[in-house]
Amino acid sequence: MPAQGYYQQRDKIFMAIYKFQDNEMQRVEDTTFSAEGILERQNLQEALKRQIDAIAPDCLVIAEEFSEWSDSKRRIDLLAVDREGNLVVIELKRTETGEHMDLQALRYSAMVSTLTFNRATEIYSEYLLSIGEKFNAEDKLLEFLGWEESQEDGFALDVRIVLVSADFSKELTTSVMWLNERDIDIRCVRLSPFKYEDQLLLDIQQIIPLPEAESYQVKIKQKNDELKEARRSSRDLTRYRFEGDIFNKRKLVLAVVLRWVSEYHPTDLPALLEAFPKELRRSGLFTPHQEAREICERTGIPRHFLGDGDVLVLADSEKYAVSNQWSKTSIDRFVEQARSLGYEIEESTG
Repeated sequence: MPAQGYYQQRDKIFMAIYKFQDNEMQRVEDTTFSAEGILERQNLQEALKRQIDAIAPDCLVIAEEFSEWSDSKRRIDLLAVDREGNLVVIELKRTETGEHMDLQALRYSAMVSTLTFNRATEIYSEYLLSIGEKFNAEDKLLEFLGWEESQEDGFALDVRIVLVSADFSKELTTSVMWLNERDIDIRCVRLSPFKYEDQLLLDIQQIIPLPEAESYQVKIKQKNDELKEARRSSRDLTRYRFEGDIFNKRKLVLAVVLRWVSEYHPTDLPALLEAFPKELRRSGLFTPHQEAREICERTGIPRHFLGDGDVLVLADSEKYAVSNQWSKTSIDRFVEQARSLGYEIEESTG
């Protein structure tokens, strides 16, 4: 028998939901999507693509019912990108078992793993057009990723999978846990519908991996993450000599800016931008310190130099952080500008 406060369906045990009012608890009855006439694509998929954070936080949907294969039946319900530039395959079922979602998702993941940034932009543009949005797809995708410009070598280094269903069979959950142990990122999100009066309520829970257990998986994935980062950093091995020291492109920007600030003591942001115009980088070089900290906390990705001594403090006491997101094209513009300011910078690939 299930414990108090839980209920059982077949071999599954769920936590019950109650309405609490006037110091009394009234149990909310569970239901099924089928009984409520909720369809998989027309209803669930339509709602989830509009609020993707409910099942896949920090993701951007770039396609719906995506297929580039001859078999028209093979379609990815939702295709997304996460903040690190990984593709996210999202498969949705309204059934009580999830059926063969894991196998389908693995096949789809292999199929999309070779997508380039440029092709993803084209796909996203088609999707925006289909939903009546008039945004520039490339600009919106770059903004979401926090990139200055397209980085083919840093895009789609991995493909994540999110399976969403009313429930999952033991066979499926066993397969998913086995794959997770082998460093394939698959998540199972359960949608449990409840009926209260004339309202349909959804209890959305990630059941694999358990949220409280995710922190323990960091060590397991650490080695692969380091290898991926090595791949990212190996794209451009150019080094720069500035005032007797050798820097990579990111640290060069910081060193030059700090040197200029120490020499000229700019009074405010306009004075800083006169020397280092925003045009050098698509979204500018400088961000208010507090905003840069919030970006780092929200995304978990340090997109600015925030270390001790790295933050710019201007004469008006305003603080600014310098971006550490630099492509080969934008760093070339920066070096040209720095040289025009009188700084000697030598390039070396050795």
